[in-house]
Amino acid sequence: MSAPHGVYAIYDRTTLADDALDRVDAVLAHGARWLQYRDKRPQAPDKALIAALAARTRAHDARLIINDDWRLAAACGADGVHLGQSDGSIAAARAGLGPEAIIGVSCSGELERARRGVAEGASYVSFGRFFASRTKPDAPPADPAVLGAARALGVPVVAIGGIDAHNAPRLIAAGADLVAVAGALFAAADSAAATRELAAAVAAARRSSDIHLLQESRS
Repeated sequence: MSAPHGVYAIYDRTTLADDALDRVDAVLAHGARWLQYRDKRPQAPDKALIAALAARTRAHDARLIINDDWRLAAACGADGVHLGQSDGSIAAARAGLGPEAIIGVSCSGELERARRGVAEGASYVSFGRFFASRTKPDAPPADPAVLGAARALGVPVVAIGGIDAHNAPRLIAAGADLVAVAGALFAAADSAAATRELAAAVAAARRSSDIHLLQESRS
């Protein structure tokens, strides 16, 4: 699949006091290319909220990913789904959503899990956590070296877990294509500024990584 590089925003409705659609607008307007709807509230899923998110991602030429539930993704016309380790079959999600859908899989720090996911139809692989995370504080830590190793799988590599503008460049340098970020964007005092800073840090790290690879190829 062809995927953007940069910021993958995790809209975790569970952690927000309200729908915070103004923050969604700011995040999308200032650099996020993918937006994931994650909602663990008892009343979830909120289909009216999903529709509002879908309209905003379309307006910004971004992509809407639904967490956990590929059937919900299909029902609401989302661009794809992100599946955790207990969220069902990747192959079933691919069959249900079709060949163009974005399907991601959580791999913790395990390269073999990523290999299996790609073999079953995943279009990107996600690793983490890499730093202390408020969204998933109990998730086991991952070694950044897995990001570089995963590039051989031929699909976009996503890093997640406690990421912000200060530590994201380390993960881009290690091999990540996108950084998935929740709190550093949606809990920031200024979501627009936080997104701009993160997107700029990721872009600079990617340029530096590309220059390094070019220099290596010439040596």
